[in-house]
Amino acid sequence: MTPEIQLHLITPRCSLWSAKGDDAPFTDPFWAFYWPGGQVLSRFVLDRPRLFHNKKVLDVGSGCGASAIASKLSGAHTVCANDTDPVALEAIKMNCELNGVYLDTSSDDVIGSKIGDWDVVFLGDMFYDSDFADLFSQWLPRLSRSGVNIYVGDPGRLPLVNHPLKRNLVSLFRCPLPENCLRENNGMSTGTVWKYTG
Repeated sequence: MTPEIQLHLITPRCSLWSAKGDDAPFTDPFWAFYWPGGQVLSRFVLDRPRLFHNKKVLDVGSGCGASAIASKLSGAHTVCANDTDPVALEAIKMNCELNGVYLDTSSDDVIGSKIGDWDVVFLGDMFYDSDFADLFSQWLPRLSRSGVNIYVGDPGRLPLVNHPLKRNLVSLFRCPLPENCLRENNGMSTGTVWKYTG
């Protein structure tokens, strides 16, 4: 979906794809996959650079760093890829090098906290859990009141679809997901970028 961005990922061609137990050097390597919500958000960012040019962007739960990289390629002034997994931050640095960009990284748990002076916050595929959805429903209104533009990339995960927070989201972009996403993500076929308006 984003051929402009190169990423180091675990794919079916990689031995780590089927590694089990002691054969797997990482526990829960969420950062090694390009989640569909992140893909649709990255596509949106690359196609609309004027929204992000010269902006300060915080990518929360950055994973492989694709959306953060997309914002840097789109001319964002300052970008921070945030993920609480320190291995994710190393993967993000490798992916930045692959794409010839530099950005900041942080392992701070920022969800629910005051985040400082950011223009934009990304949440790519972060609504995989109802507890997270509840946290975001408390945090996003505070961010929005402080002037932050919040963009959510999501492939239709139930914790978002069924959450009252969705009433405060406006759809900005929808696109079909690639074939590999259909196989890997229980048949979810469409990705959407939402903007928080609450």
